[in-house]
Amino acid sequence: MGRLSGKVAVITGGSSGIGLAAARSFVREGAFVFITGRRQNELDAAVAAIGANTIGVQGDIANLADLDRLFAHVEAVKGRVDILFANAGLGEFLPLGAITEAHYDKTFDVNVKGTLFTVQKALALMPRGASIILNGSIASIKGLPAFSVYSGTKAALRCFARGWAVDLKDRGIRVNVLCPGTVVTPAYDNLGLTPAQMERFLAEQTAAIPLGRLGTTEDIARAALFLASDDSGYVNGIELFVDGGLAQI
Repeated sequence: MGRLSGKVAVITGGSSGIGLAAARSFVREGAFVFITGRRQNELDAAVAAIGANTIGVQGDIANLADLDRLFAHVEAVKGRVDILFANAGLGEFLPLGAITEAHYDKTFDVNVKGTLFTVQKALALMPRGASIILNGSIASIKGLPAFSVYSGTKAALRCFARGWAVDLKDRGIRVNVLCPGTVVTPAYDNLGLTPAQMERFLAEQTAAIPLGRLGTTEDIARAALFLASDDSGYVNGIELFVDGGLAQI
């Protein structure tokens, strides 16, 4: 019996990186998992890699019609959502003075609006004792150069968790924020850095991490599994930093 045996999970942004690692972990622990992604080919490959007990639903979390289609499909197939990992998000480096309206709108539409409506539209399918996990970031509390818009979106998720934990107390639904540190995923290709800049950034991050290494997607997936399972049954409204100590010093 796995820690998530018989549970139904939805993971947004599950076709690569942290979402894919979490989906693999959840399935190994007995869950049936729905994953989303914007690109059908990557989504199909992820489903094939995970294997049984997984369904991929193509969509963009910033598009409310896509979210409606996602949860209609989940309801038709399984009828409920025991675990929601609102993982999908994006970011790009732009310093103050170079920030554009398009950059602001894109980042907030996905990270804030998309997460808000992902959770809200899932609620009708969530039973008592369900777990909601928001994928935050150390950027919610740690200043990073040229990353203020992204940081603002992740700080918003922290505020969402506080408010929603209170809103959902009578339903016994827990809401927590998982805050990864520096974990290289395919999303890093879209940060706007040249290869030389990326190499320097990762070297600087590694030097600053007390554990002396970058994180892995598996590191984050193990923490997500904890927040999804009954092991964290009395954990609610927190930010769990999984960063090797980077934001703690």
